[in-house]
Amino acid sequence: MTLDQTKAEALREMLAELRRLAALPLERGQTLPPHAYTSPELYEWEVERIFRREWLCVARAEEIPQPGSYLRLDVLGTPLVITRDEEGELHALSRVCRHRFMDLLPPETVPEQGCLKRLTCPYHTWTYRLNGQYAGQLAGAPLMQRVDFDQAGCRLPAHRVEVWNGFVMLNLDPGAAPAAPELHELDLRLSGHNIADWVSVHTQTWEGVPANWKVAVENGSENYHHMGTHAATLEPVLPGRDTEVHECDGRWFTMFTPLSDPERDDTGPGRHPRSDQGPRPGMLIAGIFPQFVLALLPDSAVSIRWLPTGPATHDTRITAMVPPGVPDTPGFEEQMVGIRAQIARIQEEDLVAARGVQRGLASHPAPSNGRFSHLERPLWQFQRYLAERLL
Repeated sequence: MTLDQTKAEALREMLAELRRLAALPLERGQTLPPHAYTSPELYEWEVERIFRREWLCVARAEEIPQPGSYLRLDVLGTPLVITRDEEGELHALSRVCRHRFMDLLPPETVPEQGCLKRLTCPYHTWTYRLNGQYAGQLAGAPLMQRVDFDQAGCRLPAHRVEVWNGFVMLNLDPGAAPAAPELHELDLRLSGHNIADWVSVHTQTWEGVPANWKVAVENGSENYHHMGTHAATLEPVLPGRDTEVHECDGRWFTMFTPLSDPERDDTGPGRHPRSDQGPRPGMLIAGIFPQFVLALLPDSAVSIRWLPTGPATHDTRITAMVPPGVPDTPGFEEQMVGIRAQIARIQEEDLVAARGVQRGLASHPAPSNGRFSHLERPLWQFQRYLAERLL
């Protein structure tokens, strides 16, 4: 058997195991096998069947606030720029010049975001339009008059983009169905929060995290680990054991963790009934597979986006948001110091977990499949999502 045949057989075996696991009920659910988090062959299959075909959350629309605004992105090795035209519409364009493949917005010399009238290649000054239906169209190519060159037919490739609750969703597949219908039920669950109007107040990125992307997504899709990983930060105020995971299936999930009740009877599994009939304060988590989670509190929210960068590495980008007007309230800047520190501390705790899990996955002999708690229902659902996309 050749090396390519051996790799193909290994991939078939992993997909067969995924099929078996996805068919199990939650009560008998098991984790994916270790090689599902380390295999280069499975990773390439995931990139092709999921990340190059699925709607991915890549930004907040407010990051491209006005006509001429741009935001530079790199998605799975694809250099992109999101722009806004004079009608307020967003466009996702390739950043690769059609002449000699130069990055139109090289990070060595150009800010990640800003405002410009046209894209101008810094190599040979070819320029591209950004207005409306002509976005990406070549506008000028100096000294090309003496050669046979169809300037009118030269255009930057464009990719599909939608805005969902203020988040920019990108799809690299021109034939993909729209994002909105699949997320309609989730919209209903989030409708009372009006997060489309919320404003970002802090963003931080961790690049090259040494763990498979699924390790990070699974960690962010359950609160069971609060009692261990976040014992001194989240668990005292948002006890993982109290999380209510909602019944749902498909691409998205939600769960709710009430804030800690000071009158809780710690000798028993429940809490004393509330004396009022108002909504319970707590944290609503909404996740959209394959790479997005939103943790929503009454007065703030944190969104987390993961993008794989290899079989055992990924990038994490976390954004804190608050309702409109909150940044203008007295004392908000002082509050932000605490918000930034808290986000960094919790993420560092999660990084310890992610790195530790990845080391465990690579150990020899390979560990056997684990079992799911009822609090890990979204991970069981994630397996079913993976099976639908990969098989």
